[in-house]
Amino acid sequence: MNDDDPRWLDDPRNVTRVVYALAVLCALALLADLFYRKHPHFGFEGWFDFYPVYGFIGSVGLVLSAKWLRRWLRRDEDYYERPEHRDDD
Repeated sequence: MNDDDPRWLDDPRNVTRVVYALAVLCALALLADLFYRKHPHFGFEGWFDFYPVYGFIGSVGLVLSAKWLRRWLRRDEDYYERPEHRDDD
């Protein structure tokens, strides 16, 4: 790719527009919760915006647990090809 042909997300203004568009879509999805009738199985499922909040908490929990697990699962950069075990030497 040439430096003369920048992509549309290379411009910071476009990235800002995408973030604002996503925020507006999320706000509209939250407001849509007011306009339909729920049929909850459990009482707390009927709370206003229960599922978006539940999804957000679940996503944050997933990211934080992945960061914690990375400490145990991380390997050195040359883990699969250590210098003493190379066949081409």
